[in-house]
Amino acid sequence: MLNRLTKLALGLAFPIALLAGGPAMAEIREHSLKFAAANNKGHPQVMGMEKFAELVKEKSGGKIEVKLFPGGVLGGDVQTVSALQGGVIEMTVLNAGILASNVKQFGAVDLPFLFNGGEEADKVMDGAFGTGLMKLLPDTGLVGLAYWELGFRNLTNNRHPVTKLEDIRGLKIRTIQSPIPIELFNSLGANAVPLPYTELYTALETGTVDGQENPAANIINAKFFEVQKYMTITRHQYNPQIVLISKKFWDSLNDEEKAVFQSSATEARDYQRKVSRELDGKAIEEIKKTGMEVAELSPEETQKLRDAVKPLIEKFTAQIGADTVTQLFKELDTVRGK
Repeated sequence: MLNRLTKLALGLAFPIALLAGGPAMAEIREHSLKFAAANNKGHPQVMGMEKFAELVKEKSGGKIEVKLFPGGVLGGDVQTVSALQGGVIEMTVLNAGILASNVKQFGAVDLPFLFNGGEEADKVMDGAFGTGLMKLLPDTGLVGLAYWELGFRNLTNNRHPVTKLEDIRGLKIRTIQSPIPIELFNSLGANAVPLPYTELYTALETGTVDGQENPAANIINAKFFEVQKYMTITRHQYNPQIVLISKKFWDSLNDEEKAVFQSSATEARDYQRKVSRELDGKAIEEIKKTGMEVAELSPEETQKLRDAVKPLIEKFTAQIGADTVTQLFKELDTVRGK
């Protein structure tokens, strides 16, 4: 029979073995996976991916290799989401609003003129609202790890300067393949043309579309300044990015491996947002140096745009779900101290 001291020693040894990563803990196994995105190397999105891959390698002791596929080489965003659901590609990062076709509540983050700044968006997306949306994903074959950022979208075109609402009318504007951006530009009098990001440069170059709307960093990174003459700082929409992992792949991981991916995505998030915001201001200055004509809407003209899209917000609130939109605006009020 074990005496009291022996029992005590054995009792202490068990948690010590756990802390030391002893046999009671699952071991990290070797994995190699594909992480795809639409933007090119040098873009804040891809810089976040690079940081994530470094962190995963470090935290896994070199056992997990994340292979990066930027520049849309594995397909556009919608195609990549399908590949994740099928387990063909393991990871991607893209505009969270694109997921509205999978989970209608994600459409809420595409509502125009929603956030006043990036830090405000961080609090909402990292809080109960953003985490609540992520909880709806596993049923669609996807798992959300973190929200990164693309930034505020601005309008460019090749026809004429846009300094007032009326100037937008009649322009063929490429939008992302998501219902709200399409309706947004149609409601402003433009002709919205949804296209994959990978096809956008050619569409601008050939005149298939007159213009597009993206954050300043994208305009520089994708060299849209080569095929666009005019830019207007509209900041009409903010795009939270979501880092996704295939549920098929996620379910094959043990708890220790999942912790490596989750902590790396969160750590890379803080780095990615910082880089994105630093580059945004610099990108606008770079755009001016390319010879593009850059205009900024007056507060009065911005208000006209806000008024023009109010019916859109009411329409999509019904489609997204009034509870979801109410929760979003409630959290925004809390963040703003109202």
